[in-house]
Amino acid sequence: MDFDLNAIRTVQFGVGRDDGDEHAFHNVMVDDGVQTALGEMAAETWVAMQQLTNEPIRYEPSEKHSGCEHVYLPLDDDLTVRMRNLHEAVNLDIDQNALDDTEAMFCYFAKFTDEQGRNLTALRRATQFKGVLKSRLIWQSGDALRLMDDRVFKLDKDFDLLIDNQRVHILRPSGFEFAGKLQEAILGAVAGNVATLHADLPFVQFAGIQDYASNHPRAARYLASIRSQQEVARIDRQHLLDACAATGVEVTEDGEQIIVDDRNVMGFLEVLDRRRYEVKLVPDEPEQFRAPSRTRLRQDKP
Repeated sequence: MDFDLNAIRTVQFGVGRDDGDEHAFHNVMVDDGVQTALGEMAAETWVAMQQLTNEPIRYEPSEKHSGCEHVYLPLDDDLTVRMRNLHEAVNLDIDQNALDDTEAMFCYFAKFTDEQGRNLTALRRATQFKGVLKSRLIWQSGDALRLMDDRVFKLDKDFDLLIDNQRVHILRPSGFEFAGKLQEAILGAVAGNVATLHADLPFVQFAGIQDYASNHPRAARYLASIRSQQEVARIDRQHLLDACAATGVEVTEDGEQIIVDDRNVMGFLEVLDRRRYEVKLVPDEPEQFRAPSRTRLRQDKP
């Protein structure tokens, strides 16, 4: 990670709120004790990530990631726009009233600077942080237990993600997707992803696919995943047709163009995303399957 968690110089705390149709981020002043706790949370997050793996794979929107899984995205990826904007934001407004309406709060975050001037942003989806407000808490004062009248918030053990100047390090993909409004971002990126794929696969007619994906988030996720694959430009037209035929995806041809109707868009995208495959274990009975997850098997070179 491009940050020294053992040499934190400054700490800021803030919350994210749903203000109408927008997500807005506000700083909230905290004392030294809270700042220390936030630094410990960031360190605990990094430890949890390393315990899962020190060689994380890239986050892919079409994958069904587990609850806790160490994955990453480059900070310049299109899917990190909202998190990148938060990380790069300076002089956020200080609003001590930002915690008044906890129902509008969707996350809390901390922004750190280390001794080398590098920045780290840590974010957690607001769950128990605001849930404690609905509880009745007591504390010991002298020999008696008293009801606590002040507003109380409970920090979590760790964060959902850490953002340095190079990457978004993700511990909980669902937290990243929620805070980053990823579904909206993916749907908004359909046109750009199709334009890139059309340049790589000029023999595929993408107009109908784009229309379908603009209204179907899963299809939009497949497009985003396919675009990120370096092998797309190497796909052979005839091999693609053969793969569709072998896995039950119906397409038509108009000259050199491959045309896909709405009923087969998902299947066609699954082929491009390497999620449909055929197995021949029984003579004369090939079987077709859909993979819920796609992980390339290791191929050791002799």
